[in-house]
Amino acid sequence: MNFEVIQALEELERERGVSKEILLEALEAALVSAFKRHYGSTQNVRVDLDGDAGTVRVFAKKTVVEAVTDPKTEITLDEARAISPSYNLGDIVEAEVTPAEFGRIAAQTAKQVVVQRIREAERDIIYEEYINRQGDIITGRIQRIEGRNVMVDLGRAEAILPQSEQMPTEQYEPGQRIKMYIVDVRRTTKGPVITVSRTHPGLIKRLLELEVPEVYDGVVEIKAIAREAGARSKVAVYSHDENVDPVGACVGHRGVRIQSIVSELRGEKIDVIEWSENPAIFVANSLSPAKVLAVSINQEYKIARVIVPNSQLSLAIGREGQNARLAARITGWKIDIKSEAQYLEMVAEAEAYQEAHQAAEQQEEELDSLGDESMELDHPEAEDGDVLHDSEDNDIEGDAVTDYDGSNLQVENGSTAVSIDATSEN
Repeated sequence: MNFEVIQALEELERERGVSKEILLEALEAALVSAFKRHYGSTQNVRVDLDGDAGTVRVFAKKTVVEAVTDPKTEITLDEARAISPSYNLGDIVEAEVTPAEFGRIAAQTAKQVVVQRIREAERDIIYEEYINRQGDIITGRIQRIEGRNVMVDLGRAEAILPQSEQMPTEQYEPGQRIKMYIVDVRRTTKGPVITVSRTHPGLIKRLLELEVPEVYDGVVEIKAIAREAGARSKVAVYSHDENVDPVGACVGHRGVRIQSIVSELRGEKIDVIEWSENPAIFVANSLSPAKVLAVSINQEYKIARVIVPNSQLSLAIGREGQNARLAARITGWKIDIKSEAQYLEMVAEAEAYQEAHQAAEQQEEELDSLGDESMELDHPEAEDGDVLHDSEDNDIEGDAVTDYDGSNLQVENGSTAVSIDATSEN
């Protein structure tokens, strides 16, 4: 084999990062295939390729047997011991069978196979590189737009930014450089498929790690992120050092740190709030920039009732409920927001209801106390024509008792109808 082939392999290793050993293995496999195809051989052969000298030798493998039935795969014990006295039955003997022009033929035949193996090796290297970066941030240049997908050049690979991962407020143009979050890396026959995102909450976390040394070092921990990409996000942070203000560290002097992230996200607003293990405090912080007067927590149903000043109600709820929605998402609590006036009105209604309820109970008690002095009917189940007596033993006579509902009597006295309240005093 021409020594230039070995030099080419070494250059491929330097330029593309494909190991020379991997290429030599691929080339040896290709040469075995070329030998069998060109020489019509069914022999079990091994190719020995010297990567330093560039020489190729072909060895046929034969099994030592007592009686040969296939000369291409078998050899007698005597013939084997002529090569080396140490051979015994069942051993494998290797005999060199390198054709005179095998180097030229093998190089021509194996070229396509080697190229293919090089491509596969490159794909494996790229896959291993990016699978280890899954969940990380990466910078790329927009290459082209295919339908609703944006194809991004990462240098050694190409990534897909699908429509579902695109920010609705952004316009993408070829040549534009953007930072993205790697959400998925899959191995395919055509190479790794890398999916990136501009909407994933992890993008904000990685951007904060780039801009805020305290976050990168672990002094400030990002506890939770709630995001509506392109519009607004909330980031809950906590400091493991009491001397470090987590919110101030993330915002930076005059907001320079957070403003850099806002610019990268094309104006998306970011609220940095302090995390607390006390749910009432955390809920109050989550409604920033609105001020909160009081928070009432229902642990059983995980509901937080929040009171804000009258002037802060719309700010606490946000446009189309966005601020309250993000606060509920980042805290994990259902948040019921009321203004101070609404709260006082609810308290007044509750007090009025309580007073009415107490008055009704008192009236019922008074009626019960008058029961012995009220008219008592001897026969509550009165029927037409009965003569009834009140508690003073006075007859209530009439042609007919026409109606009785347990409290009133309807009695016809001749042609006159008389109604008697059975619960009133005589």
